[in-house]
Amino acid sequence: MRNLNCPQCGISRFYVKNESGESLLVTVNEKLKVLPVHEEDSLTGFDLTLLFCLGCSWQGPSQSLRNGSPS
Repeated sequence: MRNLNCPQCGISRFYVKNESGESLLVTVNEKLKVLPVHEEDSLTGFDLTLLFCLGCSWQGPSQSLRNGSPS
């Protein structure tokens, strides 16, 4: 299954934060499921409603991501 990309810069890696400000590296699949990049990491306690792009300043919900390169 393909990962969705940032609508601004087109990369597919993001991070999410928890209440303590810690971050976790994630991707988002075509079904809008947020998945940790490292399978042993847990998403418990992390806010999955707000993604932060690793490649640019974009931040937003998974519903805003694109399939393929930015236009």
